[in-house]
Amino acid sequence: MKFNLETVILFAQDVDKLKVFYVDIFELDIVEEFESEWLLLQAGNCRIGLHKIGENYSENNPEAFKSDSNTKLVFEIDEDIFKVRERLLNENVSIREIKTFENYGFWVCDGEDPEGNVFQLKQRKESQK
Repeated sequence: MKFNLETVILFAQDVDKLKVFYVDIFELDIVEEFESEWLLLQAGNCRIGLHKIGENYSENNPEAFKSDSNTKLVFEIDEDIFKVRERLLNENVSIREIKTFENYGFWVCDGEDPEGNVFQLKQRKESQK
């Protein structure tokens, strides 16, 4: 049996806030949308679903909400990671320094979306301009 990852779903306090982040800043395409409740985005070969969290799990102050997840979304990019990081910083995205490891063929940096979901950008070193 073969399993192919098709969609990752993130439960969200504010789907609209995450929509702005992933559509306007990350430039992902919308596949499907039910306003403020569900958003399906195309992210390369995988999709990201943003699903409004149930009322039982909703925080009293959604503005202060930060995800408590151990999941990281990894986006491989072909643009210069140093320029992309600078652009994201200018968009007030929380993003750490770029790093690499010995015998590792990528530059990487981690960041957080507005609800604290961790993402990583990674770029092949040989594609560095």
